Amino acid sequence: MAFSALPKVELHLHLDCSLSFDVVQQLDPQISEKKYRDQFIAPDKCQNLADYISRSESAVALMQDREALQLVTKDLFKQLQSDNVIYAEVRFAPLLHTRQDLSAEEVVDTVNKAMEEQVKETGIEAGIILCTLRNYSEEQSMETVKLVEQFSGSRVVGFDIAADEAGFPIDNHISAFEYANEKGLSCTAHAGEACGAESVWETLEHFKPSRIGHGVRSAEDDELLDYLKEHDIHLEVCPTSNVQTNVFDTIFDHSINSLYKKGISLSVNTDTRTISNVTLDEEYQTLSDLFDWDTDQFLRCNLEAIDHAFTEENTKEKLRRTIRKAYN
Repeated sequence: MAFSALPKVELHLHLDCSLSFDVVQQLDPQISEKKYRDQFIAPDKCQNLADYISRSESAVALMQDREALQLVTKDLFKQLQSDNVIYAEVRFAPLLHTRQDLSAEEVVDTVNKAMEEQVKETGIEAGIILCTLRNYSEEQSMETVKLVEQFSGSRVVGFDIAADEAGFPIDNHISAFEYANEKGLSCTAHAGEACGAESVWETLEHFKPSRIGHGVRSAEDDELLDYLKEHDIHLEVCPTSNVQTNVFDTIFDHSINSLYKKGISLSVNTDTRTISNVTLDEEYQTLSDLFDWDTDQFLRCNLEAIDHAFTEENTKEKLRRTIRKAYN
């Protein structure tokens, strides 16, 4: 079946990993389509998560001034419109964009204002999640979470930790998540991707997020699945990305279908529209083709995403009405 006409919610989407060729050409006309494919898009199989993430460097290098950040934000909203996304949470690490003249605060302010303009122009509701990175120091994590607090009430809605889960321990970031929880800031955290169920347990214990980015290896531990259900922890699942990073050998082996059948709260997301070279329509089509998912499964996933979104209840209710009307 065709999914392009159906409205969708996307909670796990990296800004710096979702640059179209059009916007890259605007930022650097010297980049050919071949160079774009070689440097910005990952192969179907990467060596590991770190290899996959390395594809973001070319994009980050282009996103070092206000104009570039504005153009990339506008470009992403065009992609969201094409995918019929009605609510998105877009994440990025502001400290990555301070190599030239911008401070981290100016970076967040620029993306925040650009997103506000795009929300008004397109009608797509959206929020920003600020990421610390696994390789960051304790000071860098604290700087990032304090930006979430500073911009609270704007389009900035939450805090996350991303990057190479297998290569770096959580120690440097515990204090930042403690701060976020003390201040009542919404939190998600990447886990259960490059590492197994133990990384999800560790993340839940020390960071106490309400959502887990990926979390697909939770399927390896029945006790963990019971915990996720009992505490209503939502998994932001990104099927294509998980195959590329070798979490699963093939899409047939992906745990999303078994997680869904076990009643785990989850949503379907692209993760990185450019690195994975995928749209949300295509993710839906893949799940339909391989696991016989239809509108019933996608309705539940979208409603779960709305329930766990970092936004106000009146926005959630408006989104629910739109989704239920379209899927029923």
